[in-house]
Amino acid sequence: MKALEIEFHCHSIYSKDSLSPLRALVDTARRARLDRLIITDHNSIGGALEAQRIAPDLVIIGEEIMTTRGELLAAFVKEEIPSGLEPADAIARLRAQGAFISVSHPFDMFRNGHWEHSDLLQIAPLVDAIEVFNARCIDNRPNLAALEFARLHDLAGTVGSDAHTLRELGRARLRLAEFEDSEGLKRVIRSGLQETRLSSPFIHLTSRYAVWMKQLGFVKRPEKK
Repeated sequence: MKALEIEFHCHSIYSKDSLSPLRALVDTARRARLDRLIITDHNSIGGALEAQRIAPDLVIIGEEIMTTRGELLAAFVKEEIPSGLEPADAIARLRAQGAFISVSHPFDMFRNGHWEHSDLLQIAPLVDAIEVFNARCIDNRPNLAALEFARLHDLAGTVGSDAHTLRELGRARLRLAEFEDSEGLKRVIRSGLQETRLSSPFIHLTSRYAVWMKQLGFVKRPEKK
């Protein structure tokens, strides 16, 4: 059975803090020998939908969703989930459309989307996995905490580059047996082989730059369709 190289967490120009064009994202993924690219823009599936039209064999529609408690990371999303929902409500909406549900960088206290331990405990029985390695963590301590939480609560782990620039793509990837949908992903996720490297802490400056460029009007953020 063929093994697939998966990027679980990346952003495009449809995220407020990324300038990565969709075509360049697809081309870069192919050069990085990625077999599946889960595009997880902030509170939007517009970019993933467009990219999937460009490369239907490569792109899986995902979304990174800001809830009232922290961020969720979903794959095989069919309908966009708005930000600002209670976690249980967002999870219920994702479940209704058959999405795969993970939790973004849960213990990275430097990011707005991190989770308090008590809140994470409440949703642990409701999700399929948590992100046990995020390449954009400043150091590896948040990832180790997530890995330990996954072990204690018998949760599968996802890893991702959280790429907001093209050069980050594929920095953290998971090698999995073939799957076609969310249920297939659930069946193989625990047997994945991880390949992970932390990005430089200075990579966060690229996200600030993207935000400023869009706020100043030098780059137009695509409209949702």
